[in-house]
Amino acid sequence: MGFLDKILGKKEAPIQSNADFWNWFLQNEKDFFKVVKSRQNIHQGFLEKLAPKLDEVHNGIYFLTGMFDDDTVELILTPDGAIRNIYAIEELVNAAPQIKGWKITALKPSSDIQNIGIDYEGFKFNKDNLKFCPNTHEDYPDEIDLTVVYDDFVEENKGRIVNGVYIFLDNYLGELNSLTLIDNMKVVGPNDTSEELIPIEKLKDYLIWREKEFVEKYDGTRHNTENDNYSGFESNTKDGGVVIGLMNTDLLSWDQKASHPWIFIITIPFDGSDNNNGMPDKDTYQLLNEIEDEVVSHLKDSDGYLNLGRETVNNKREIFFACKDFRKPSKTADQLIKKHSRSFDISYEIYKDKYWQTFRHYEPR
Repeated sequence: MGFLDKILGKKEAPIQSNADFWNWFLQNEKDFFKVVKSRQNIHQGFLEKLAPKLDEVHNGIYFLTGMFDDDTVELILTPDGAIRNIYAIEELVNAAPQIKGWKITALKPSSDIQNIGIDYEGFKFNKDNLKFCPNTHEDYPDEIDLTVVYDDFVEENKGRIVNGVYIFLDNYLGELNSLTLIDNMKVVGPNDTSEELIPIEKLKDYLIWREKEFVEKYDGTRHNTENDNYSGFESNTKDGGVVIGLMNTDLLSWDQKASHPWIFIITIPFDGSDNNNGMPDKDTYQLLNEIEDEVVSHLKDSDGYLNLGRETVNNKREIFFACKDFRKPSKTADQLIKKHSRSFDISYEIYKDKYWQTFRHYEPR
């Protein structure tokens, strides 16, 4: 066996935990350090080796690297805009050992705006050509809705410009703040708004102020769902299928919705016959309920995770939550997907919707 290993190359053990990853990294870090510092063969010598190992830890972990100073390589792990992967990156970095010559960072950090100049797809973004104004909504007072004005805006290149603005904000605010503090944002040219514009370097202070107000307003807000009222809903799809929903109507009428701003939706497709109009059979129904009970046992209302209800239509069950945070729901869903992968192709979404507009069609009229 040893002779074959020498000829064929010993196969590396799969990465099954954060500890496995760092053990592998420690075995290679000196070579990686030399490659990054020399800037020679960095793609083949480091990037191509690191990427598949990160995929084994968790799908959707990306990275940036370079010299932090003359003696330190910085490795920044990033979800590249996917909020659902933040928890996995934070846990991986928190599990990292102290490694001489390395600075391991979770998410892109904030930078001094004076030092930020982004050149993206032929457009330059800096503090001098970006401004902003907040948009206020009487019905949604806690919503952070921004208009960002770019001096060199060209409608035909809107997609590139919007991407460039997001990259600028990631670097200025830090990736976590950029992804989680802004609810809605549009990018326009200077002729597309008549509002008074604010220099972009004031945006960080504005967001800190708004977040502080928000936290103080809803600090300690909880809702006990034990005695809530639920209502069943039934309707038909355009093709004759049946839609059945069971929703917590007390929650849908709650006036503190924004305290739980993260909407978490688990989707569970299931096999069905033509005779069931898209509904599960008895055994499948039981399994779906067991999975829902499992999720509810992990995401308790007392911890800030409110089970809003569920909907079944077209051979899929969707389970709805409103949450104070996005990390635990994402981790719970990933564990659920892994556990039940042989029975169901489970997927999920998590996104910010402070006023639960996703469920407006269920609210009493």
